[in-house]
Amino acid sequence: MTGWIGISLGDVTGIGPEVTLKALAAELPADDTRYFLLGDERLLRELNARLALGLPLQPQRGPESGGRIRVADALAAPLPANLSPGAPEAANAAIAWLEDGAKRCLRGELDALVTAPVNKEAIIRAGHAFVGQTEFLSQLSGAKRTAMMLLGQDERGRWLRVALVTTHVSIRQLPQRITQPKVEQAVELATYACRDLGLPRARVAVCGLNPHAGEGGQMGDEELLTVGPAVQTAKARGLDVVGPLSADVVFHYALRGDYDAVVAMYHDQGLAPLKTVAFDTGVNWTLGLPLIRTSPDHGTAYDIAGRGIANPSSMIAAIRLAKQLARRHS
Repeated sequence: MTGWIGISLGDVTGIGPEVTLKALAAELPADDTRYFLLGDERLLRELNARLALGLPLQPQRGPESGGRIRVADALAAPLPANLSPGAPEAANAAIAWLEDGAKRCLRGELDALVTAPVNKEAIIRAGHAFVGQTEFLSQLSGAKRTAMMLLGQDERGRWLRVALVTTHVSIRQLPQRITQPKVEQAVELATYACRDLGLPRARVAVCGLNPHAGEGGQMGDEELLTVGPAVQTAKARGLDVVGPLSADVVFHYALRGDYDAVVAMYHDQGLAPLKTVAFDTGVNWTLGLPLIRTSPDHGTAYDIAGRGIANPSSMIAAIRLAKQLARRHS
């Protein structure tokens, strides 16, 4: 039995609470996993009733609290009703719940943490120095070697797993931010991820930064000076890695099964193909943390929040991956 999977509600003025409850309604019959929701109990109860889901939500009153879905709120008081999209109260709450969930994982109270979407702009406007949930959790846990992996499958069951060397970096800054140690780290973490998933092989393909992987230095030298040496170092360590390869073809070969994971140099290089293949079911997994953290691969979707039409598929996939990883680590 998986113990407790924590889910932080994220920005409640977005679709996080809705996809969370819809996902739990879908997953609860699947097994005996227990869920620990970090968020506003009043809001969840009202939403549970409005969506007619009938989920058995129980407040966390202490270690002996019963039920398969417990709710705990790190805030002293419930949030005001009818907050506007991106309201500072919602942003502050999202940070508080994220921190509470991570600390509970680090204390061993939760086996994994699934994080619903937040809005970076709203959090920064509320006064927080914030880059993203990945970076926040890395700093909180003291993890120095982390990477973002996005993974998902198409309608034929073919997977893409993409680890990123850089995340939220402007294109102008990329050549300076892509270093040999960072590429080596992404390759290593992608390899470990394949093993954590129980795959029979961990073959990793590494993208070049420039078109056609630089054409032997004719269109940039990052492949010769940075990416290529990182790949050679990883090979010397016994890792099954190839590259640098042209990014315009590598995802095709990965999708057909030639590679188990791809290391992309930057955000859109990796996420554009991933979202083309698995827009509704992609999952964000933070590699290298001392806790299991997954997240749906979408944002707050303020434009459809509160309308009851949000698709929970990505949250379902994030919960399933968290359960899979928790079982393997138990």
